[in-house]
Amino acid sequence: MGVQKYSLTAIWLHWIVAALLIVNVSLALYADHAPEDWVRPIIDAHKSIGLTLLGLAILRLSWRLSHPAPPLPSRYARWERALAHIAHGFLYALIFLLPLTGLAHDSAWKAAPSHPLRWFWLFELPHIGWLYALPEDQKDWWHKLFGIAHTSAGYALYGLVALHILGALKHQFIDKQPELQRMAP
Repeated sequence: MGVQKYSLTAIWLHWIVAALLIVNVSLALYADHAPEDWVRPIIDAHKSIGLTLLGLAILRLSWRLSHPAPPLPSRYARWERALAHIAHGFLYALIFLLPLTGLAHDSAWKAAPSHPLRWFWLFELPHIGWLYALPEDQKDWWHKLFGIAHTSAGYALYGLVALHILGALKHQFIDKQPELQRMAP
């Protein structure tokens, strides 16, 4: 029996989301070291990619719910299969949580009115209304809270992605199972 692969749509969504996450993390890390006149365009690109990732996450989850993943090989231990399902659930949650906390962080920013949220400089997107409309004296607290949540979710995602990659490599090279072929285009 051949390798049970994901659908081509699931494969492409997986790799596009992975690539955009790498780009977005790189932008966020670089913004702290970039020349001052580059910071705003870098942050604006980071926000645009983040909102794009939210749209792709919605598409990806919709696809996954209507097109179940191929079953994990029965040779995998029960604990490995359970851990894979739990990890994937948390990965999906974080892929949603990151752009939502980023949007909330931006919506509660005091300077948001003078720095509209634009998708790749093409058109303006709305902020989260109740955060955007908060009185000035309340915005700092919410801005900091969502900034901490956004950063924490980012670090959690880095850890889970590392475990995801290590798990796939373990199955491929130690267990000698065709794990990588399941998600190869």
